[in-house]
Amino acid sequence: MLENLESNYDCAHASEDLHQLKQELEDLNSQEPKDPAMQENINRLENQISFILNKCDINHQSVYD
Repeated sequence: MLENLESNYDCAHASEDLHQLKQELEDLNSQEPKDPAMQENINRLENQISFILNKCDINHQSVYD
């Protein structure tokens, strides 16, 4: 998980960062049961992915396929 995403995020890192975030999200989603802390991490990862997709104007569908 990236620690700090801000409005000055460098989209040159988007491909690598999205791959890392997507892997972390996949790992967390595969674990059961999900406690509140784990769900908070899942939500944060989803928010970070959305932030990068929106900031860097990347098509959402292509990332989740």
